[in-house]
Amino acid sequence: MEIAIGAIGPLLRKLGELLIGELTMEKRVRKGYECIVTELTMMHDALCKVAEVPADQLDKGVKIWAGKVKELSYQMEDIVDAYMVRVEDGGEPTNPKNKVKKILKKVKRLFKNGKDLHRISDALEEVVLQAKQLAKLRQRYEQGMRYPTTSTSVDPRMMALYTDMSELVGIEETRDELINMLTEGDDWLNHPLKTVSIVGFGGLGKTTLAKSAYEKIKGQFDCDAFISVSQNPDKKKVFKNILYELDKNKYARIRGEEWEENHLIDEIIEFLNGKRYLIIIDDIWDKGVWKLIKCAFSKKSPGSRLITTTRIVSVSEACCSSRDDIYKMKHLSDDVSRVLFCKRVFYKKGCPQELVQVSEDILKKCGGIPLAIISIASLLANNNQRKTKDQWYTLLNSIGRGLTEDQSLEEMKKILLFSYYDLPSYLKPCLLYLSIFPEDHKIMRDRLIWRWISECLVYSDKQETSLYELGHSYFNELVNRSMIQPIGIAGEEKVLACRVHDMVLDLICSLSSEENFVTILDGTRRKMHNSENKVHRLSIQNSKIDVDTIRMENVRSLTVFTSDVVGKVLDISSFQVLRVLDLEGSDVSDVGYVGNLLHLRYIGLKDTNVKDLPMEIGKLQFLLTLDIRGSKIKVLPSSVAQLKHLMCLYVDRCMMLPSGIGNLTSLEVLDELGLSNKDLDFVTELGHLTKLRVLQVDCDGFDEIMDKALEESISNMYKLDSLDICVPIGPINFMKEGCVLPLQLRRLSLPTENGWFDTLPTWINPSSFSLLSYLDITILRVQLEDIQFLGILPALCFLRLMDYYNYHGEHIVEMSALSSVHQGEYQGESGALFPCATECRFCFIGAMPSMFPRGAAPRLKCLEFSLPAEWVYRENFKLGMRHLPSLKQLDILLVVRKEASDQEADEAEAALRAAAEAEDHPNHPILRYFEARVG
Repeated sequence: MEIAIGAIGPLLRKLGELLIGELTMEKRVRKGYECIVTELTMMHDALCKVAEVPADQLDKGVKIWAGKVKELSYQMEDIVDAYMVRVEDGGEPTNPKNKVKKILKKVKRLFKNGKDLHRISDALEEVVLQAKQLAKLRQRYEQGMRYPTTSTSVDPRMMALYTDMSELVGIEETRDELINMLTEGDDWLNHPLKTVSIVGFGGLGKTTLAKSAYEKIKGQFDCDAFISVSQNPDKKKVFKNILYELDKNKYARIRGEEWEENHLIDEIIEFLNGKRYLIIIDDIWDKGVWKLIKCAFSKKSPGSRLITTTRIVSVSEACCSSRDDIYKMKHLSDDVSRVLFCKRVFYKKGCPQELVQVSEDILKKCGGIPLAIISIASLLANNNQRKTKDQWYTLLNSIGRGLTEDQSLEEMKKILLFSYYDLPSYLKPCLLYLSIFPEDHKIMRDRLIWRWISECLVYSDKQETSLYELGHSYFNELVNRSMIQPIGIAGEEKVLACRVHDMVLDLICSLSSEENFVTILDGTRRKMHNSENKVHRLSIQNSKIDVDTIRMENVRSLTVFTSDVVGKVLDISSFQVLRVLDLEGSDVSDVGYVGNLLHLRYIGLKDTNVKDLPMEIGKLQFLLTLDIRGSKIKVLPSSVAQLKHLMCLYVDRCMMLPSGIGNLTSLEVLDELGLSNKDLDFVTELGHLTKLRVLQVDCDGFDEIMDKALEESISNMYKLDSLDICVPIGPINFMKEGCVLPLQLRRLSLPTENGWFDTLPTWINPSSFSLLSYLDITILRVQLEDIQFLGILPALCFLRLMDYYNYHGEHIVEMSALSSVHQGEYQGESGALFPCATECRFCFIGAMPSMFPRGAAPRLKCLEFSLPAEWVYRENFKLGMRHLPSLKQLDILLVVRKEASDQEADEAEAALRAAAEAEDHPNHPILRYFEARVG
């Protein structure tokens, strides 16, 4: 039902806007539109009531009716968009001096529109007739659909579950067992390569366990990588991912390069030869795939370790030389299950007495499976509003017999279905949309939100509502409900991406198929409910497909995750109602046809071989997102400046944008723009982009005039939320004293290892930046007062502060401004510093945890600082980290004089580790050690 509702809702809004705006519309067409609005409104009301009834309780006839309503809505939206395309100017450049030519073009266009309007009227009459026939089948129910009333942020309880994966309830014991298997024996570092395999069915926490052990011990290895394989892997992609994870700088562009399998394997072998490595190969389904992957791992690397995870016992046996190296996942104990459940539902509060018994009964049916416990707990705790006791018992009685050994998978799916049915109507299509992505795929948050917007899955009747912010709240709500797994949590506590658990993916793929919402072609099976259904959203995940056998003329969304399809098997130019074209990561090189796909809202060409965009792209007056990062495009056509509805433009710093950028007044995101001293007019035009929320620019060779122009343009961007500016070598003259930046700025990044501010700018202060949560800045010489001042920014979550003098001059051992803090001499106001900070990175700054007074930085989880080796040998040396209650990780750069021997460096490291262990912090934070030679 929700899919049909989701199709009608945006359509009704679009029809309303059209009837108001097109006062000169032909009478026959207007009458048809008004008639369909009436019928669709009544259908929408009926569907909202039907949606309140569980799907398994609906009459088959109602489901058929809802499916027909959805198809009718799609058909109607195509008609509306066809009309809008015809009445739009089309973005054709005209010469205002040539009035005769302009008039002739207008007459020709009106004549063409007249013919088109007759065709539209005929199609409209057919739709109205269908709507009237469907109206006779309507069934009415009482309840209405719910809409979100406020913005949703990520529930801190969910953040605790996922950001602290290594500390999930009950995992310490199993993690230590696994680590003991990996590091058995005092001289394990001299033993040959060893593989340990974790096996157990979906939902037991194999990946979580492997990740926890990985994070705990990876600092003891020269290099490491964590790779997911999944059910139908692209083997070349797996090998490329291994290389990228091993060295992100050396292999930064390997994912877009063409390598043969044997060359990739040879490259991995050469890279790993002689190194002690730790590599996780997650989610293996096939023995043959493992047989190929293991060829890449050098056996000439004593002390190296591999961890594999799989659901299949025979695969785990193939991964290991001995059954003793197989770790079989266990169900959680009753006590651990109870703590995990209560942590999610009640946070730090205890379970109310009236719910103790029903909680125990629910946990018994969850069978000690973490995914089931978290799913049910998230359902009961949604939006911090616990369900009533009666609702708890209703849920308990619905689960069935519980997760016994022989019924576990079916009951697990049933539990997940409860979570799905509990979603509000606006979220269900957004969740099903994730079935487009393959197993274990890292789904970037912004890519997903912009696609949701382009598909009208996120819409609002209020003009002032930000569609992106609304989509962001949808994303966060799915995280809160445990329907998606957050990954890549940023310093300011924002989730950057997500994955879908295999069992959740299986469920939503099945539901998408039943609803004919998404068609998935993966080379092994075609996930379609009925071969006669029209294909609306097509996801191609394998090149070995036969797309000629399915009906393609109604495709509204196309996503390609493989090579050798576009232009060879697939004729995209024939998809005339296409809204979303996402070819990210494919080998496509020619997209000359996109200028004729007039309905496009989203074009994703990231990491492709595309070299040119057609001039006709200016005709795409509905286009909202254009992503060409990592492509081969060097110059954007001038017609891009005519995309007046464009909201998001992703480019690379090396790409040349056309003049007229100031015409893109709907633009909210511009990332990542390269500017030089020759671009004064362009920089001035940026000031017209008053709706920009996100701006990332790379400035090269700016003079005083350019600096001033950029400052003035930025000051006009009153909605700016995130500002990243990269500058070349030398002192930063941009944004000097008196600079005025938007007050709502939340992210300010001036990342550089070549440029610097002479002193901390005075415009960075609590009164101007009360919302600032992310700051990355380099100062010539950092003083203790600078750190104290930044510490009073009330919302600061992430700080990266670099000392330029120490980084380039390597004089950190002579630094005196902070050298006394290790003795605990600073006695600042208790609790005043860094009240919200979770991550602080003091790069090449002599400091220690003791620089924070007791009571400060209560939420700090990750701390990085530099420490001269001489300090370690001082009498009564202490790190002073016990009073940082949330600390999870310490990254220490130990600065050693060049003339010091390796033995002295090793002794300094050993003393440092001993000092950390002696303090016995209750969180047992991970200590990561790095070494730099100076002098």
